[in-house]
Parts: sequence; C-alpha cells; structure tokens
Amino acid sequence: MEINKIVKLKDNKYKIQMGDITVVTYDNVIIDNNLLYKKYLDDVLYNKILRETSYYDTYNKTIKYILKKKRSEKEILEYLSKYDLSDNDKNRIITKLKNINLINDLEFCKSFINDKIYLSKNGINKIKSDLLNHNIPIEIIDKELNNIDVDLLDNRLEKMILKKINSNNKYSKNFLKQKILNDMINLGYSKDKINEILDKHILVDNNIIIKEFDKLYSKLKIKYVGFELKNKIIQKLLSKGFSLNDINTILKNKTEEYFK
Repeated sequence: MEINKIVKLKDNKYKIQMGDITVVTYDNVIIDNNLLYKKYLDDVLYNKILRETSYYDTYNKTIKYILKKKRSEKEILEYLSKYDLSDNDKNRIITKLKNINLINDLEFCKSFINDKIYLSKNGINKIKSDLLNHNIPIEIIDKELNNIDVDLLDNRLEKMILKKINSNNKYSKNFLKQKILNDMINLGYSKDKINEILDKHILVDNNIIIKEFDKLYSKLKIKYVGFELKNKIIQKLLSKGFSLNDINTILKNKTEEYFK
C-alpha cells in the first residue's frame, strides 16, 4: 500500500493516509517503524502497525483507568483481560506501569487503607481481607495496618454500637447483643472488642418487653383468650430472645389486667 501522507495530530498521534485506508496511530509507532521515510507498506508492516496501535490504545486507556484512583496489579490484569492483547503485550504494559510507579503494591495498600479508614465503616479484619483479595503481600498489609490509629477505630465502633442500642425498640437484650455482634464482625471488627463495648453499655429489656407484650396482646387477643392467649404471647416473646424470667415478671404485672 502506498503512503499518500502522514499528518501529525494532537496528543502525540499521527494519521496515515493510504488511498481509502486511514490509520490513526501514535508517535512511538511512527518512530519505531521509521514510517516518516517510507513510501509503501507491505501487509506484514501494516499488520504490525495495527497491533502496535492497539497496544498503545490499551496502554493509554489503562493509564486513564489508574489515574481515576490507585489500582492493584490484580485490578489492572482484570482490566486488561477485556482487550484483545497477547499475554506478552499485557506483561509489557504491566512492566511499563511498574517502571513509572503507576503500579505499586505499597502505595496501593496505603491508599486503600486510608480510604477505608476515613470513607467506610470497615474494621481491620475486613480491610485486611479485602487487601488479600487484591493479592497484596501479607507482609506489606500487616506493616501498614500496624500504623493505623486503633483508638480511632475503637471510638467509631463504640459509636456504631451505641447508635444501634439507642435505636432499638423491639429486640431483647440477648437478641440485640447477638445481632450487633454479627453485624460488627461482618464489618471486620474483633469479637473481643465488640463484646467489651457491649458489656460496658448495659442493655435493659424492661421497656422493650412491655411494648412487645402490649403489641402482641393487641394482635393475638382477636384469635385467642385466657390460658391459650398467655401461652401464645410467651412463645412469641421467647422467639424474640426475651428470657423466661423477664417474661414471667411482666406476666405477674399484666395477668390481673389482661387475663381475668
């Protein structure tokens, strides 16, 4: 194919005009293949130019992808898998990005931890698990996690637990404790620390069990009466996690009023 003209475009790109065929490529491709001094392209060189253009297209897209936020090497490999590149070209991109410090496990780890500490509710265990899923070496993770202000996380955990306690209007003490424990473990906090905070803030059932009792009575009295009604209420309260002792205490106070 005869090269009619090569025009320099912006952003380090060139347009190669060959009759009805136009190829927009990069200055690297032009220089590496000495195209400014060629008048003809054979099929081998033409296909080579297309491959190299595709390579630089993907390379530049990958840089833009990284510049939006720091990425792990695993994320970059997953991103590159969307493109029709040889394994050799993918490895070339990874190597180049490492050489210019756009892929850096340590910097990614620092940035990831910082984001999770200040922009999420996650605890250390969840952060560590997520970093391991990014294939960050464990020694890097442990070193950076040791730099975290533990008091900051403990204070946040306590605030979250207190918020759940104060907003509780239907769960028994035991049920609520278990629910909070499960929720906070899922967020990555240690069981011991959660229990330590829960033990510090005594949960009282009295007002809640009275409300639940009255609610159940209003609902069940339509279908049941007397002993059967009392048993149904007891079963429902037990299923909500209230202790039998607490239920019996309420029943003593309510029997004369509700179960005449």
